[in-house]
Amino acid sequence: MAGFGTRFLPATKAMPKELLPIIDKPLIQFAAEEAVAAGIDTLIFVTGRNKRAIEDHFDNNQELEMALRAKGKDEQAIMVKNILPAGVECIFVRQPEQLGLGHAIACAERAVGNDSSAVLLADDFLTYEGAGVTADLARSFKASGKTQLSVMEVNGPEISKYGVVVPNRKLGSVAGHLEKPKAEDAPSNLASIGRYALTPDIFDILRNQPIGVEGEIQLADAINIQAANNAVEAVTLNGRRFDCGSVQGYLDPIMHVAERRKR
Repeated sequence: MAGFGTRFLPATKAMPKELLPIIDKPLIQFAAEEAVAAGIDTLIFVTGRNKRAIEDHFDNNQELEMALRAKGKDEQAIMVKNILPAGVECIFVRQPEQLGLGHAIACAERAVGNDSSAVLLADDFLTYEGAGVTADLARSFKASGKTQLSVMEVNGPEISKYGVVVPNRKLGSVAGHLEKPKAEDAPSNLASIGRYALTPDIFDILRNQPIGVEGEIQLADAINIQAANNAVEAVTLNGRRFDCGSVQGYLDPIMHVAERRKR
């Protein structure tokens, strides 16, 4: 499969928050299913030290499957067996140092090659309507061939925690992208969240990217360069985002999913 839809990069900075369960399924599994629903057939996991458990999660676990069947837990056994559908390939790439999201993505350059790619940060839990947030980005990408950002409105001082879009005159077009500006300096209330569709030239930019905010190689800085060339668009999040980086942020999606299942 050529072009967008062949690559998936769940890249996160910290230890397996991605494996925290939302009731009966870890965060990383939700992200993988979202990617597959968008037509992506190659999942590239950028991991680091102490993240071997992510690779194990997507491995074939025949012993656990057999143990569950022996106990009559056929539904759980089927879930273990069908972690990913047939035809979906997993590739695992190590990030030797935690030097930021831009650096993590750059580590996957050889695996991605000259394809476009989607990036999903698995410590964000997203609810959505339709096929999914990544599917919305894929649709917009195929229409214009430009890098796509998933964005949502954030008002007040919280905007300083995000990459912030500099809007263009044309609806959906992005003139710039700033990483964690001070609230009073934020060019808009449109914050980019953990979903991106990237053109392959992003690797050329990241390769020469200087250190940015927090002493890291920032993806936002590379996207800002693309935006200066009128090569970036924004897609409004059609759903709700939960940041699982805090205790409350982790508990909220559990309650949300439990309530939806109850209904």
